[in-house]
Amino acid sequence: MSFEIILKDLVNRVPQSIGAILVDWEGEAVMEYCHCDPYDIRFIAAHKGIILARLKEMQSTADIGEVEDVVVTSSKGHLIVGCIDQYYSLVMNIEHGCPAALALYHFRQAITELKREI
Repeated sequence: MSFEIILKDLVNRVPQSIGAILVDWEGEAVMEYCHCDPYDIRFIAAHKGIILARLKEMQSTADIGEVEDVVVTSSKGHLIVGCIDQYYSLVMNIEHGCPAALALYHFRQAITELKREI
């Protein structure tokens, strides 16, 4: 299965999904699928490094285990960021009305599929 198919399936399975993007360690887009301007999802993904860096700092100072994913909820929606491996991450943006638990379930399935592809 290709990256494109995995991302398309993820976005189409999650109600009120805006988009998903696979990014490398520098925040550069590898592949995205979205129902918005691709620039918007790329901009969000480029900044995911800041979120992951802060979480990894916390991880190194406290014995919490390795960070797998995180959900950030705002008044407009949810942003899910997950580590595929040390080089790649998946970022998904969904509207606020979508249940975060449902999106996270499908997000984690996509992470598993992407790990197999990478």
